Amino acid sequence: MPAPQPVILDLDPGHDDAVNILLALASPELHVLGLTSVFGNVGLERTTRNALITRELVRSAVPVYAGADRPLVQERISAEAVHGDSGLDGPHLPEPTRGTEPEHAAHFIIRTVRALPGEVTLVPTGPLTNVALAFRLAPDIVPLVRQVVWMGGSTDTGNWTPAAEFNALADPHAAHVVFGSGVPLTMIGLNASHQAIAHPARVQLFRALNTPVGAFVADLLAFFAEHHRERYGWEGGALHDPLTVAWLLRPDLFTVQPMHVQIDLTGGPNHGRTVADIWNVTGRPPNAQVMTHVNADAFFALLRDRIASFH
Repeated sequence: MPAPQPVILDLDPGHDDAVNILLALASPELHVLGLTSVFGNVGLERTTRNALITRELVRSAVPVYAGADRPLVQERISAEAVHGDSGLDGPHLPEPTRGTEPEHAAHFIIRTVRALPGEVTLVPTGPLTNVALAFRLAPDIVPLVRQVVWMGGSTDTGNWTPAAEFNALADPHAAHVVFGSGVPLTMIGLNASHQAIAHPARVQLFRALNTPVGAFVADLLAFFAEHHRERYGWEGGALHDPLTVAWLLRPDLFTVQPMHVQIDLTGGPNHGRTVADIWNVTGRPPNAQVMTHVNADAFFALLRDRIASFH
């Protein structure tokens, strides 16, 4: 078996971020070097606490580093309407027994990438602020990053405005830095994640495990479904963020297409839009692989099997 791939999960938990942490920690193919928190779904204090809570649930020793509490330029937005005031409303949440490390998330990313040149995959599932800060503070690390796999953006419509997806809109200037950096980049946007709906039968896959972690995931998904029923009329919530780790584990379950993606920074109704050149009408070289198709049944089967490994 090949050596586990070193990864840093950069996140703003968030229901689907928490599931992504669990998927990564349950996967021997990956070596999770650290969790780095960023503002996003809720404020930094709560996203950091939610990373600690998720780590506590499975008694992991992976370190947690708090990062940026605001965007690079604009005012902060947040998504309590989707994730509840805590960011993880729904299940019973254990109290963390350990805190964060003293180092800022961006400095941890810089130090780790320099120590493991060409090896570290960054997996951001929130605003790209921590990654952009690391790239701007230490431009030398950009060619040393193995790849960035980001959940954010969309090739079509948004979910926070008609044009923009939340993670992109939360800090489009940071997204502009990362997409313009030349780093190997995969974008997993709403056009892909809206194919992975946790409808009741899929939620039951986790409840039927009859384990504390299975129940935690099922309760997360049941709460997460409420917003999606009200907003979209769907039977369940779109499980956005775990597609990132699933892509690392099983790329055969997905289809990606090279595209040039530009971040709209105009401040108008398209502000924060990830403008994806699907048909290469501009002739500009691709700067990202963009996910276009998800084998949803196989993805949920993979997720169930990995969550089942926690007893």
